[in-house]
Amino acid sequence: LSHMFLLYHYSYAVSSKIEPFYKGGKVQISKDENHIFCTCGSRVNVLEISTGKIVHSVEHDDQEDITSFALSCDDEMLVTASRALLLKQWDWRQAQCTRSWRAIHTVPVASMTFDSTSTLLATGGCDSTIKIWDVVKQYCTHNLKGSSGVVHLVQFHPDISRLQLFSSSLDCGIRLWDLRSSQCVCVLQSHYSTVTSLCFSPDGGTMVSSGRDKICTVWDLETKKVKRTVPVYEAVEGVVLLPENEDFSQIGVKSRDLHFITAGSKGVLRVWEASTARCVYTQTLPSTPVSGEEKDDDSLSLTCLLHLPSSSRLATVTAEHNILLYQLPALSTQQQFVGYSDEVLDVKFLGKGDSHIVVATNSCQLKVFELLTNSCQILYGHTDTIFSLDVFKKGSLFASCAKDRSVRIWKIDSDSGKVRCVALGSTHANAVGSITCSRMKASFVVSGSQDCTVKVWDLPPDLSKTEADMCQLTVRATEKAHDKDINSVAVSPNDKLLASGSQDRTAKLWSLAGEGSIGLLGVFRGHRRGIWAVCFSPIDQVLATSSADGTTKLWSLQDFSCLKTFEGHDASVLKVIFVSRGTQLLTSGSDGLVKLWTIKTNECVKTLDAHQDKVWGLHTNRKDDKMVTGSADSTITVWMDVTEVELAEEQAKQEDQILKQQELSNLLHEKRYLKALGLAISLDQPQTVLTVIKAICQGEEGRELLQKTLLKLRLDQKESLLRYCVVWNTNARNCLDAQAVLQVLLKHLPPEELLQYQGARTHLEGLIPYTERHMQRIGHLLQASMFLNYMWQTMRVAGAPCSMGQDEEMDTTPLTQAQPFLIIDEEKRRSSGKERQDGGDDSDSGQDEDANLPAVEEGEEEEEEEEEVSVTKKASTNNRRLKNGESATTNGNHHSESEESSEDEDMEENTNDQTKIVKSHPVSPPPQCQTFVS
Repeated sequence: LSHMFLLYHYSYAVSSKIEPFYKGGKVQISKDENHIFCTCGSRVNVLEISTGKIVHSVEHDDQEDITSFALSCDDEMLVTASRALLLKQWDWRQAQCTRSWRAIHTVPVASMTFDSTSTLLATGGCDSTIKIWDVVKQYCTHNLKGSSGVVHLVQFHPDISRLQLFSSSLDCGIRLWDLRSSQCVCVLQSHYSTVTSLCFSPDGGTMVSSGRDKICTVWDLETKKVKRTVPVYEAVEGVVLLPENEDFSQIGVKSRDLHFITAGSKGVLRVWEASTARCVYTQTLPSTPVSGEEKDDDSLSLTCLLHLPSSSRLATVTAEHNILLYQLPALSTQQQFVGYSDEVLDVKFLGKGDSHIVVATNSCQLKVFELLTNSCQILYGHTDTIFSLDVFKKGSLFASCAKDRSVRIWKIDSDSGKVRCVALGSTHANAVGSITCSRMKASFVVSGSQDCTVKVWDLPPDLSKTEADMCQLTVRATEKAHDKDINSVAVSPNDKLLASGSQDRTAKLWSLAGEGSIGLLGVFRGHRRGIWAVCFSPIDQVLATSSADGTTKLWSLQDFSCLKTFEGHDASVLKVIFVSRGTQLLTSGSDGLVKLWTIKTNECVKTLDAHQDKVWGLHTNRKDDKMVTGSADSTITVWMDVTEVELAEEQAKQEDQILKQQELSNLLHEKRYLKALGLAISLDQPQTVLTVIKAICQGEEGRELLQKTLLKLRLDQKESLLRYCVVWNTNARNCLDAQAVLQVLLKHLPPEELLQYQGARTHLEGLIPYTERHMQRIGHLLQASMFLNYMWQTMRVAGAPCSMGQDEEMDTTPLTQAQPFLIIDEEKRRSSGKERQDGGDDSDSGQDEDANLPAVEEGEEEEEEEEEVSVTKKASTNNRRLKNGESATTNGNHHSESEESSEDEDMEENTNDQTKIVKSHPVSPPPQCQTFVS
């Protein structure tokens, strides 16, 4: 057991996954403010706000992308539209489609909305038309034409008594439709670019519209005129009116005038006073760019703004598919959800007890997830893609490096879990591709850059005490280490050595003992392509490297020779780390696989397949019983070591099987065959089931009992029996039991039910050739036994008294009545119709088909010989009975009907229930045989 545990430790299994749930498009929050609805390709995912987990998901059967959706105001109905021009109505809590209908639009639906009564549904199409649907009575009520281009915005007036619908399309005008007359009342012209959102005052008399032309317009809906145009100096994607009679002084609201909040391309929320067109508050981002210049950043831009009035919160959606919740009136960040992480480049465990993971994606933002709740912190600081991460020994400090040429140190608060940047270093001349931390204590970090240099950065001693301002990291040493990009750096467990791996196909070993410089100790050469990762062994003087040539190598730190090479990945090996106290390796590759290797045996003992693309991130905790991987497929997977759990489960499984075997034995002893058969099938052991079948068939009424038992089984149990019969039928020793079961199933089950069984056609086709072989074997045995019986009878007649007449000597009637044979001769051709009525059959057993069957196994030939001997013995016994007068004979070859009946019964008893192919006819020996006997 200890050997097994050492060899296969650690056996990782998936514990949890962080997967994409939002890839752009519409986002809507339920009326009760408990769920967020968002699109992800062909699905609409329902995110529970309190837990951050996907609790429901609906998807079209055709797996077509969903172009738009709408949730009714009472949170009961969800309607989706797909590219297949179908509208589907869902009971989203049960993920069941309750109704579907054609959208009538000639091209996909671009926008949808419900009215406040959840009765009317408006759909705006790419065909420039708007349809209004009565979802209760299930028919189309309006077909509004007149828009130009795609109708990307439809919205009902909140006062349903007005029966008004607003829409916007390519011409940037806002059309007001009167649903009573189905006419466009007017077109509100103010914007010169796409109109993105509309919001209404509580009394319904004022409307604010926003657009990508960097203005917001305040409308008087009574006069249909512009009350105010507010220049906001950014493309606005969402606008929300602040509630009246509430204190929003914290965000600059000093009067009772109309105020609204905008979200747009600059990535911040702004509060505007409508009457003066003045911005009274601008949200402060967690960090500002290093240059200090305010500029538009597509990655930070906001694409949607939603109001949660019951909880007084705002929800924003970023261009990077993050959903953020802010609490009013302070606009403080409350919750953050990462809808789509893009390509995961690195991932590490973090915090006390490995409670968090920090993730670097194809983004300038870091994501820190709390594993227990899946809640996320988005960390701002870097201004370009973050490439690499590393964590110090205690897990409260970690380092990051990015394409912006900088290195940052971050600290997580052990109590609150909040993370902040505490130090910054930025003297590299090009992107920083790799970073590593000191192993013994938090004293320095080492970075490797695309400028081919390695830098050692000293951490200030009072780093943990810094609260407000960031410290500046100082460079202890800089060294031009390689001729091409440096992909990986690693520090030895004693902090005295440094290893670097480069795109120039070499790895190098450096000394960190010198003051102000690092010294080269040796070069590791042998990889055929660039090196992606380097890692020191925790117990031996060994270095591991992984390369784009698909191999992982172990190197001696003494003479820089290659000790071992591990081959198994089909593509580049991106990461390598030591586990199990240095006795095993974990590698991840571009093939999406993670492999566990045992160093001593040079063997891959486990392959983990949980990703569909390159696995860039690979890290284990200090105990090696937990692992996290991050992939280019945007998935983060947390793994747990289950070796001990698997061993315990296997032991429990074996004990359970022993108990079930004992219970099965008791049931057979008590002749409770139905329950015994069901228990044997549940064990999924065909041989055990066969034992039960044989026990059922042992009695005098075994066949009837078998039929009653089998017909009482469940559908799935009958399906298993059919599968087992295919196995039994391949062996001549078990074929009779298999045929007995098949007779019951085929006779009493309709073909429609049999064909519903999984693999039924394959099973039935597999039964045919072996069944034909068994029938041929029986025919051969019967023919062989006929010759032996004939010889025995002639020998008995030859020893009879001389006074016996010629006819009496050659009377072979007992022979023909005792054994049924298939005889084709002139006498049979002249047989009367009376013999056919007695049950005769002149068909052959099909011996010519034997050439098309597989060769008979040696074991089966031995079984045939045993059966032939058995038949001979039975024939001998039968003949002795005939000799002793147990069956009377008559003159010649003529018998009475009563004699034939008694002899038929005797024949059935002596053949031990063997299959009767044809009924026999009296046969006389040929003339030459008569002469020889006489």
